[in-house]
Amino acid sequence: MTASLRVLVVDDEAPAVRRLQRLLKEHPLAEYAGSASHAAEALAACRSQHPDVVLLDVEMPGMDGVSAARRMLRLEQPPQVIFVTAFEQYAVEAFDLHALDYLVKPVRAERLDKALRRAAEARTGGPGRRVSLSARLGERLLAIPLDEVRVLLAEDKYTCVHYLGGEALIEDSLMSLEARFPEHFVRVHRAALVSRAHLRALQRDADGHDRVEIEGCEVRPEVSRRNLATVRRLLKT
Repeated sequence: MTASLRVLVVDDEAPAVRRLQRLLKEHPLAEYAGSASHAAEALAACRSQHPDVVLLDVEMPGMDGVSAARRMLRLEQPPQVIFVTAFEQYAVEAFDLHALDYLVKPVRAERLDKALRRAAEARTGGPGRRVSLSARLGERLLAIPLDEVRVLLAEDKYTCVHYLGGEALIEDSLMSLEARFPEHFVRVHRAALVSRAHLRALQRDADGHDRVEIEGCEVRPEVSRRNLATVRRLLKT
C-alpha cells in the first residue's frame, strides 16, 4: 500500500523518537517525515514541510505541546495533531483543541495504527476527525463524539452527558458548552441543552410541564417558559 500520511514526530527524548520512527516505518499508511525536539523547531517544520500528521509530545523544554498545538492549528495548512505523552492529565485540553487522538507512552503499535487510520479517514473527508467531549470513567479517559451527544444536563458541579453509548460526567459547564457549540445545542432550560439535529417533539406531561422528545434518548428535559418559543420555532423548521 502506498504511504499516504507524512508524519512528523515531536519529542525531546531520543528513545521515544526512535520508537515512533520504527513504528511509522512499519506502518502501511505512514511516511516518516522527520523529527523535532522542541516546539519552535516543530512549527518551523510544519511551515516548510507541511506534514499531514504531527505526533506531539506535551512536556518539552520551552513551549509545551498544548501551546504548540494551538499555534499549529492556526497555520495556513494545519496538520492533524495526535498527542503522545506519559501524562494523562492533559487529555481534556487535547480534546478541547480538537486533537485527533491522545496516545499514552509507551505507544503500542495497535493504538498508533488506530490513530493513523482515523487520520487517513479525516484527510479524505471521512468520519475520522470528529469533535469530541472528554469524560473520565474511573481510570479510563473517554472521548464522546459530539454527533453522538443528545442531551446535556447540569448536575451540581458537573454536566451529565447523555449520548448513544450511555451517560458520563464532564467538568465543562453548560454555559461553556453552549458558547463553544452553538450550532449543535440549544438551551431548553437553565439546566439543560439538547441536540438541535435530534429535536423531535414537544409534549406536556401529567403535571403540566412542557418537555422535549429527543431522537435516540429516553431523557426528556423540561422546557422553561422563556425557551418555549425557541423550541417551537426549531420544530417548525
